[in-house]
Amino acid sequence: MAVTSGEAAAAAGGEAPDAVAGSFAVELEGLERDYGERVALAGISLRLEASSTLAVLGANGAGKSTLLRVLATLLRPHRGRVRVLGATLPEEAVNVRGRIGYIGHEPLLYRDLTGRENLRFHARLHGVGSERVEELLAATGMERRVAQPVAELSKGMSQRLAVARALLADPPLLLLDEPRANLDPAAADLLEPLIGRASGRTRVIVTHDIEAGLAESDIALGLRAGRQAFCEPVGPAEAARVARALFL
Repeated sequence: MAVTSGEAAAAAGGEAPDAVAGSFAVELEGLERDYGERVALAGISLRLEASSTLAVLGANGAGKSTLLRVLATLLRPHRGRVRVLGATLPEEAVNVRGRIGYIGHEPLLYRDLTGRENLRFHARLHGVGSERVEELLAATGMERRVAQPVAELSKGMSQRLAVARALLADPPLLLLDEPRANLDPAAADLLEPLIGRASGRTRVIVTHDIEAGLAESDIALGLRAGRQAFCEPVGPAEAARVARALFL
């Protein structure tokens, strides 16, 4: 059985988030996903408690982004059991999509629209008012650049808007695929209260930075060729051991 985030907290002498309620934000049992004859994920099992952070680690092509897209309801699981925020996927995906904030490799923004136009469009989809748009533009430091089409923005600026888009509906779960990519240190610090531990949200983070991923997570899932190499609490001091398990 994979270690849960609650067990990790207990082992560290702390109290697990939502320990009394015993709620799990993410539950996977034998998850499998294929692309034709190629197995992308096989036998992935874990439980992540609310307000905890899971770091997903592995080499290119290990299945990290595929796992995130399954949790985001963008891909259907082919076998196994998947529950996200209490909803079984894919059957109940429509009930949970509005409660998930997803940041992938692409910002999911319309390049011909301005930043404000993009956020207002997505806000209408979520039934969110324009005041939330302005709040997030200010929080991400984008209020002075919102009149420009996204096509004219740098990758770092687009990433800031992607964070604002993902947070419009104030989701309890964040699925983050290299969320600090293209950000300079000042921008990364600016966004930390929104997508970091201080946000208080449940987070699943895909990252190639093993040491940083271990430092900000409660448990770490290691993937190797789509299979689960480990799922346990691992500290940054063990980064070298984790790298050997995943890349050698």
